[in-house]
Amino acid sequence: MKAAVVTEFGAPLQITDLPVPEPGPGQVLVRMETSGLCHTDIHAAHGDWPVRPTPPFVPGHEGVGTVERLGEGVTTRSIGERVSIAWLGSACGACRYCISGWETLCEEQVNSGYSVDGAFAEYATVAAAFATPVPDAVSSMDAAPLSCAGVTTYKAIKVARVAPAETVAVFGIGGLGHLALQYARIAGGFVVAVDVQDDKLAMARELGADEVVNAATADPVAAIQALGGADVAVALAASPESFDQAYRSLRRGGRLVCVALPADGVMSVPIFDMVLTGKTVIGSIVGTRNDLADVFALHAAGRTTVITVDRKLDDVNEAMADVLSGHVPARVVFQF
Repeated sequence: MKAAVVTEFGAPLQITDLPVPEPGPGQVLVRMETSGLCHTDIHAAHGDWPVRPTPPFVPGHEGVGTVERLGEGVTTRSIGERVSIAWLGSACGACRYCISGWETLCEEQVNSGYSVDGAFAEYATVAAAFATPVPDAVSSMDAAPLSCAGVTTYKAIKVARVAPAETVAVFGIGGLGHLALQYARIAGGFVVAVDVQDDKLAMARELGADEVVNAATADPVAAIQALGGADVAVALAASPESFDQAYRSLRRGGRLVCVALPADGVMSVPIFDMVLTGKTVIGSIVGTRNDLADVFALHAAGRTTVITVDRKLDDVNEAMADVLSGHVPARVVFQF
């Protein structure tokens, strides 16, 4: 099978012919139809984070395809069923986090495309229990970004407890941000979109943003504070400066939700200000299988729009370069 492989950190991915993997007990083999390119895949390929994957490996955690083979003991999935392979490849199911609805915090979790080979290949295996079914009303092109960008931002809005008529500032309008602003609107929020590119802000307007701020030509903190400040700020840009701006854009009692993971990110929070103004800083990491099912249901009902750019796996290195340069409006999706 064709696969894009990280052979060493920082080097171009190699398009390689690998054996089709065999599904182990409790796993399914999925023939991939689409796979989204997430910024996390780029971080993985560059070895940016403290806990690194081990080369060689196949990235990809926004995979969608059909089940082609069942491993021993699998009864919950069926051959021909279309499923998603998300970041949460599996979790233990027995720890305090798993049994309390926070399986994404499980210390024994396996992450697709990071600790195990992922979806940048014609075939991939995944634990059957974590292969989330994709509704017929959701195309494979749309389901791929929803499997990470969608479920990640849905969870961020959910943990922020956005209430109707609250102001939500979304910092970074791209693969994640264009969906975050839609979930904020679904929750009833008024959305301020912040980015450094006019074309992405135009896209935000088309998707329903109430206000837009170009942080390259205006101070987003001053602009948002002039509107009364944000009740919620969602930090989606991989830039420590944008995290600081997001915090300072909050009004009293505001909540900062940290999602992006800058390679060398350190955020300084003024304790005096945070305490006296009752602000909250929240870390939000992807979403659960139930969250992903909700994301698919909302999209099937026509509540969200996914903006994608179609690429082939052979073009993976060019696609990564385009994402880093900001030349991609929202999400790259590889079609097989």
